[in-house]
Amino acid sequence: MPDRILMPFLALIGLALIALSLVWPQGYGARSPGPFGSVPIQQTPEMRVKIQREKDAAAMRDQQARQQMSDAREAAATAP
Repeated sequence: MPDRILMPFLALIGLALIALSLVWPQGYGARSPGPFGSVPIQQTPEMRVKIQREKDAAAMRDQQARQQMSDAREAAATAP
């Protein structure tokens, strides 16, 4: 392919990718700079409370499961 066609085509692709990066959603990471960014979902106070509640519930379920296993082992050890 001649350079006369290839180089402008590559420049156009590069500009299109830069334009796409300016409008693409930022996801859950750190805030984007300037006028394009918004507060990420996971950094809102409501979401932080919800995440903490889920962590606490998971820890409680884990603790209960460990206690049940411990109780089952004790029952098996004392049974003839």
